[in-house]
Amino acid sequence: MKTDTIFYEIFKEFPNIFFELIGQPEIDPNTYQFQAPEIKQLAFRLDGLFCPRAEFPDQPLYFVEIQFYNDPRFYERLFTSIFLYFSQYQPPNPDWYAFEFKIQNYQFKIKDNFILNFAF
Repeated sequence: MKTDTIFYEIFKEFPNIFFELIGQPEIDPNTYQFQAPEIKQLAFRLDGLFCPRAEFPDQPLYFVEIQFYNDPRFYERLFTSIFLYFSQYQPPNPDWYAFEFKIQNYQFKIKDNFILNFAF
């Protein structure tokens, strides 16, 4: 965007203006290096999505994630994936559900009350 370029050049040439704008004129702008780094977007791939067919636009989406190990960042990744999906695909119905299937010792564990045993 053209205005972004203008402000980039202003802040690059006159960094003290930024600190004045934020009410901190006493900060030495030479302490900082102004830059506009490119942020790489991680690839997010859903394990599965039940997306209603075109003739059923009022039905919700069902996101499916399968976990073979405990991941402390699971919910962070799940919600990021869901929000990116909505941003990119803009489905007609904003209703959705997400299900996490934890596989432990060759068992599907869906919450604590339903276990489906299977063998490979």
